[in-house]
Amino acid sequence: MPYPARLNPHLEGAREHSKAWARGMEMIDVPQHGTVIWTEHDLDSHDYALLCAYTHPDAGAEELDLITDWYVWVFYFDDHFLELYKRTGDIDSARTYLDRLALFMPAEGEITATPENPVERGLTDLWNRTVPHRSAGWRRRFVESTKALLDESLWELANINEGRLANPIEYVEMRRKVGGAPWSANLVEHSVHAEVPDEIAASRPMEVLRDCFADSVHLRNDLFSYQREVQDEGELSNGVLVFEEFLGLTTQQAADAVNDLITSRLHQFEHTALTEVPALFDEHGVDPAARAATFAYVKGLQDWQSGGHEWHLRSSRYMNEGALAGRGDTSDLGMSAARIFSSVLATAPQRLRAYSSTPFRAVDVPRPSVDVPFPLRLSPHLGTCRARNVDWARRVGFLDGVVWDERKLRAADLALCAAGIHPDATADGLDVTCDWLTWGTYADDYYPLVFGATRDLAAAKACNARLSAFMPVDDSPMPAPTTALEAGLADLWPRTTAHMTPENRRAVRRAVDSMTSSWLWEMANQAQNRIPDPIDYVEMRRRTFGSDLTMSLSRFSHGRSVPPELYRTRPVQAIEHSATDIACLINDLYSYRKEIQYEGELHNAVLVVRNFLDCPEERAFAVVTDLVHARLAEFEHAAAIELPALFRDYDVASDVQEMLLGYVGEFRDWMAGILNWHENVGRYTETELRYHPVAGAVFGGPTGIGTSSLRISSLLPAARA
Repeated sequence: MPYPARLNPHLEGAREHSKAWARGMEMIDVPQHGTVIWTEHDLDSHDYALLCAYTHPDAGAEELDLITDWYVWVFYFDDHFLELYKRTGDIDSARTYLDRLALFMPAEGEITATPENPVERGLTDLWNRTVPHRSAGWRRRFVESTKALLDESLWELANINEGRLANPIEYVEMRRKVGGAPWSANLVEHSVHAEVPDEIAASRPMEVLRDCFADSVHLRNDLFSYQREVQDEGELSNGVLVFEEFLGLTTQQAADAVNDLITSRLHQFEHTALTEVPALFDEHGVDPAARAATFAYVKGLQDWQSGGHEWHLRSSRYMNEGALAGRGDTSDLGMSAARIFSSVLATAPQRLRAYSSTPFRAVDVPRPSVDVPFPLRLSPHLGTCRARNVDWARRVGFLDGVVWDERKLRAADLALCAAGIHPDATADGLDVTCDWLTWGTYADDYYPLVFGATRDLAAAKACNARLSAFMPVDDSPMPAPTTALEAGLADLWPRTTAHMTPENRRAVRRAVDSMTSSWLWEMANQAQNRIPDPIDYVEMRRRTFGSDLTMSLSRFSHGRSVPPELYRTRPVQAIEHSATDIACLINDLYSYRKEIQYEGELHNAVLVVRNFLDCPEERAFAVVTDLVHARLAEFEHAAAIELPALFRDYDVASDVQEMLLGYVGEFRDWMAGILNWHENVGRYTETELRYHPVAGAVFGGPTGIGTSSLRISSLLPAARA
């Protein structure tokens, strides 16, 4: 823990106030449906005022009282939901209960509903005391995080009822929502009276800070609450248990792995705050006052980390016997400094390992063995598409003999990939899909060759800005292309978006910009020789893969008959994210030798897992393969169990159901086509790995194949008949 814990001087007042407030809301010794949720002893021993005094050390007395009341409320909600719904498995009543809570947190206007239980009474009081003092942007974020915190409790309950344990990627994603740390981050802004400016609140650096904060808070809680949750409550939503089962570890080994992941997330937090946030300020022209507010927020998140850790060591709610032995007085600056130094020293090997990759080292791994249980279908237009794709690539200038030549393009056989992922495409539609694949794969090779050798991030940013100009939202003219990359995009954009509304074009351009900016993240890591943190890697891999572009293009192909809110639901997002991760991980398995030995690459899941677990290459390979199959199981579960339940809960019209089921079918085609391409393409053969258009040249840079090409490919609307 690299930050010292500090205690707010207004602790005793907050203890007294919060007990009186909880009693007034009937949270203490008042039975709920015959069950007493908390006794006075429970509240005293949990000591939520101590939690808030540690996590908000600089808050004033009145502010600390309010923050403490919020935490009393959220922990009471957690235990109230446990006793009434988790223990009984009554999912229908749980859904009704959660739906009512939305009535007591309007983003605008007053609360008009009448509260009927302590959770509703507490939320009403807290909402009225907090929300009027905050901006519209903050209110919107707080509503979203509070609703996620409440609603995703149903996910935990459904897993308990099914006896289903999440896979690690799914668990981290969902734990952020149900665990409440993003909600806590909003309250940090409130307590320090410093809101993150709206223009950067949704940017990658701020999202990474919030997610690192959330993951560290939640995984720490999993360590301390393992005994109570797993052994007493029958809970399945615990990171230690997830690691035990997925990695086949003992409980202690799993706890150590979770602890290492916390450390990795704290290192990622530091890295982002120091290297990405200052550049973000400059990019958006953030004024000095807003910069100061943002850094106050970052410091508030650091205080929460150290304070939350200290509270977990002390609260009777958790397994912490003997944790404080020999630690000394927390107010002793010398003791705090000593603990910080020992923390940094203990985690130094993990930190240094992330910068110790040896580029271009020889690797010898077995051929991947991945089973995607969906039938392969190939477009009948495959042969003609191959010929037209070569002509197109030559016309826009890709076959210049420097980045690519015709042999390299034919070895990639991107028409085979297009024919598998879009088997029902028209001939013209298949050409569009194949040309996007070609553009992305060419860009994948272009960036390291043109910008990677000199680590010229400024030139790469300028290139990205130029590419945006070739994606006009309206009918404004494009500039004249100066590179083959620009010429290819200038040709593809009108062919893809001709029949789209300006709003949809804007969304597609945003998605392309997100993808191209993620290549800069890869280049920055290459320049530092830094292997990414595992969670950051998975989430950025979706961007480098073009996940946002994939989804937006597919959605627009369905027209407007699918309500946008359905795409934001957990089942649909689970389908999208799991399918995307499957494609990414398949690519990493098949391209591992190409990327590590021939390109000096750092962005590969096998390398990331090997670095994190500090394990042999073969073990890392097996873990990534297991992740593919775990995400496949999640995809099928979401499609077979969660999607029909969504149709019932939202009373989805039959034609919309048909479109969403078609969406699932497209993903099945996509995954089958991607696996078939990897198994049969020449791009990964020894002969092609040793061949370069420029004799003797070996270049390193952003991720392999596919990554860019498949990024763009899936489910393009023009590819549908």
